[in-house]
Amino acid sequence: MPENTDQPGAWFARPAARTWTCPPAPAQAQAFHASLPGYAITPLHELPSLAVELGVGRVFVKDESARLGLPAFKALGASWAVHRVLEERAASGGAAAEPVTLVTATDGNHGRAVARTARLLGRRAHVFVSGGVHPAASAAIAAEGAEVTQVAGPYDEAVRRAAAAAAVGTAAVLVQDSAWPGYERVPRWIVEGYSTLFTEIDSQLAAAGARLPDLVAVPVGVGSLAQAAVTHYRSRPTAGEPAPALLSVEPEAAACVIESLIRGELTSVVTGDTAMAGLNCGTPSSLAWPYLRDGLDAAVAVTDAGSARAARELAALGVSSGPCGAASLAGVRAALTGEGAEGRRADLGLGPAATLVLLSTEGAEANPHHQEP
Repeated sequence: MPENTDQPGAWFARPAARTWTCPPAPAQAQAFHASLPGYAITPLHELPSLAVELGVGRVFVKDESARLGLPAFKALGASWAVHRVLEERAASGGAAAEPVTLVTATDGNHGRAVARTARLLGRRAHVFVSGGVHPAASAAIAAEGAEVTQVAGPYDEAVRRAAAAAAVGTAAVLVQDSAWPGYERVPRWIVEGYSTLFTEIDSQLAAAGARLPDLVAVPVGVGSLAQAAVTHYRSRPTAGEPAPALLSVEPEAAACVIESLIRGELTSVVTGDTAMAGLNCGTPSSLAWPYLRDGLDAAVAVTDAGSARAARELAALGVSSGPCGAASLAGVRAALTGEGAEGRRADLGLGPAATLVLLSTEGAEANPHHQEP
């Protein structure tokens, strides 16, 4: 029999997370983004056919296929973090006017966002690209004018190489979207930048006459976007309504967040090959981990086949989505259908009238892996 690509490869649930709270993100990032040339609120598509399939009331997909001129959401974090880095250098004695190279590691979209931000500001960028990133994605980073170093190893190795390069002298700054002890300030700014996405969703749901979402599904690599989701939804009053359930979705080949949740401590895993290159991370961000541990309701791992199927179906519905973006649909489908679905629905507190928001974090242009035979 053919493999059932919709069944969850791994599942973790902690319904008590809905009662956990945290302080809100600073509000300055949204005004900053609104001031940028080319800023526009990205679409929130309602897809009734998915609601019927999944047995819920309404399904919305946040479409990040065109964000500030790039085919993924990452520009929100990179632009705000670089702004804060240069602002701080200027405040410390005018160093922002000196030549500075923005250094980062990437498994795809973050590197291009840093490279684009650097180009727009007249700065140099040096991007370390991990193994498994599609050649077209690497070429897009180079086309932004960045120096590109290919790393014959996983994402964690690329991060180590980038951090070492940035530590040489004072003319380079590491702009990384993953944190570790001793390096958390810049990743915190990146997470703050992502908050704009969730503020947009709030206004879009209200305009659609929808209530607070019952479930938000977030693709997860190191967990920074999920940290932003937890911060947003666990810091706001719900007017007596239940808080949204938050579901993280990872590739089976790189399920470091699920492994950490199961073990109850931040855990690294050995990653394998996956078309979901932007999620192919072996270690959760140390900054994100406390938020994921306490604020996520559930986590699921999905197959490449499940993500590819979801990308094709989203395309047929008019939403351009790469493998990482389509992981949200694959994860929700794995959670809400098939054997054991009734128990997983109960874990998430979902009834037949539930409203779901799926984050499609990249367009098909960002990662062509799923378009290949």
